[in-house]
Amino acid sequence: MTAINYEIDNDGILTLTIDMPGQSANTMNAAFREALTETVQKVEGDAEKINGIIITSAKDTFFAGGDLNELIQVTNDNADEFFQTILSLKAQMRKLETLGKPVVAAMNGTALGGGYELCLASHRRIVLDDPGIKIGLPEVTLGLLPGGGACVRLPRLLGLEKAFPYLMEGKQIDPQTALKEGMVDELASSQEELLKKAREWIKANPESKQPWDQKGFRIPGGGPNHPAMAQRLAIGPAMLKEKTKGCYPAPERIMAAAVEGASVDVDTADRIEARHFTEITCSQVAKNMIHTFWFGLNAIKAGGSRPDAPAKSKVKKVGILGAGMMGAGIAYVSANRGIEVVLKDVSSENAEKGKAYSDKLLAKKVSRGQLDEAGKQKVLDRINATENADDLAGCDLIIEAVFEDSDLKAKVTQEAEPHLADNGIFASNTSTIPITQLARASANAQKFIGLHFFSPVDKMPLVEIIKGEQTDDEPLAKAFDYVMQINKTPIVVNDSRGFFTSRVFGTFVNEGITLLSEGFHPASVENAGLLAGMPVGPLAICDEVSLTLTQHIRDQSKKDTEAAGGTWDPHPAEAVIDAMVDQHGRKGKAAGAGFYEYPENGKKYLWPELEALYVDQDRARNADLTLLKERLLFIQAIETVRCLEENVLMEVRDANIGSIFGIGFAAWSGGALQYINQYGLQAFTERADELADRFGERFRPPELLREHAAKHQYFE
Repeated sequence: MTAINYEIDNDGILTLTIDMPGQSANTMNAAFREALTETVQKVEGDAEKINGIIITSAKDTFFAGGDLNELIQVTNDNADEFFQTILSLKAQMRKLETLGKPVVAAMNGTALGGGYELCLASHRRIVLDDPGIKIGLPEVTLGLLPGGGACVRLPRLLGLEKAFPYLMEGKQIDPQTALKEGMVDELASSQEELLKKAREWIKANPESKQPWDQKGFRIPGGGPNHPAMAQRLAIGPAMLKEKTKGCYPAPERIMAAAVEGASVDVDTADRIEARHFTEITCSQVAKNMIHTFWFGLNAIKAGGSRPDAPAKSKVKKVGILGAGMMGAGIAYVSANRGIEVVLKDVSSENAEKGKAYSDKLLAKKVSRGQLDEAGKQKVLDRINATENADDLAGCDLIIEAVFEDSDLKAKVTQEAEPHLADNGIFASNTSTIPITQLARASANAQKFIGLHFFSPVDKMPLVEIIKGEQTDDEPLAKAFDYVMQINKTPIVVNDSRGFFTSRVFGTFVNEGITLLSEGFHPASVENAGLLAGMPVGPLAICDEVSLTLTQHIRDQSKKDTEAAGGTWDPHPAEAVIDAMVDQHGRKGKAAGAGFYEYPENGKKYLWPELEALYVDQDRARNADLTLLKERLLFIQAIETVRCLEENVLMEVRDANIGSIFGIGFAAWSGGALQYINQYGLQAFTERADELADRFGERFRPPELLREHAAKHQYFE
């Protein structure tokens, strides 16, 4: 069975239908490249009887892009061979667009990456008008650059400035937006109309050429040497470096390929792009990101951590206890996915305030044209804000989202649980308190589970599902299905104080505060976090969470540890937090004062008194930012290994995705365990021992890490 079906009709119009055997989607793999080469040779031989070419797909999608199984295996050892392979692919696409026959991409579904690049090599792009279809170049989100001609053709189609967001940010858009942006030329309402319009255009344009192959062509908005464009490009690399902190080479390579390519002819530009593509594909950052954001994430979404039984289910009615920031956010994401919501608080007034949060978020969507008023009201009508526990009757799922206090959580659990549907499950949104401990208040600990959401709920993609000691597979499966239903990414962990994400997040914050206590300048501490690839510095994120909440969680953990007969080991950061709250009254962002000042109408800035209180001028002047970055990343990676060693984590993919999606661990690394893999297991272990000798036992490698290093066994 051929990968590209070849059919010429009575009008001399050739339809090339891509249908990769044994695949649910078309990808740019070796089989496709071979089929394309054979097809182009056949087209050249049949040129006299061909009046035009339609490229379409037999799949539900048009074309999914490059084959990542192939790309992840490209190394410096086979880079030359890969470079020639890419040049050969580009040559076939170039032959099609310069054959002297009109070529139309009839896009019957999503066209991403190499799939859209095939469309760019066509003279006309017509797409089905379906909002579910996505068009774009997402390669940069995997540490890659578009290597099938997009860096060459898109700037020539749209202009450099307009093309950059699609090339360097991986934006994916629907057909209507693509038409407005100029990325497609026409929409069709059905498959029949799609092919009809393609044929009509071919007949009306028998000698079509690409704009860039016509004499006198100029890049829209000006090329790199145009005065206005040259001025913008002069500051472009610096602005890009500020955004990426130097952690992500792909955007820099994309800019270079596009700008260099825009200065020369198309064929030379293709070669320039191929060189950049080959080099970036060999990079460790690309390997890290493909490993986690493609293979790891797809395994999670395929249900890799879900029990096989029971069958998949959907929540029809969810109860949420507590209408504060977390409860209100959970209500919004649930109602937005068509679920009936009961949002309960101690008073109707509080519950209505929680519902108003959804109103506010939906109003923003209306103002942006993403939703109409009727759609907004439909979502709001699904939320019943109440103080009456009886309204919870028949809930498939009840989620407790009250303050982090064991006694309060026990009280609301016992009040609400009797209202569950017969097969309903109860979940706690606690971020630190062990689920097994909270389940003691439940009448049915087997159906009690943890659902740890992250703030703000509407934006954060992760939910951490926590199994208590008695939690059965059925509630785990139902919780997993609910998280997928609300379009979040689930990871599954076993019970522990702080579970996985809060434990690791705490190490990052505490290490940052410890660096401050050691005399490093707070600006250096924050910059080290950002330069390491974290989205926010440790002091800023501590303010966001609030120092008082951090203090409360610590006190609760200490109390529970000692009650269980354990010994509390104070962290060096604790004294700083206590002093900030108890002596200086600085409680965090919500209180208007923490490690930062928060002027009413201005930008936040570090509290100036921190310098007098903590900074050692000699140490601050001689700060080694590389060491600071290393400490902030190592401490999180080491704690992640401990979680794996203690069986809190069961899957490496959950560790990597959870660390990035939940706490913002450096995405360039592929996650906390992939960071160790790419550093080198033996080298990481030796460096961790050095850090432990200098800065404390918290850096000492766990035994599991030593075992993996001794066996040269990656965390996979």
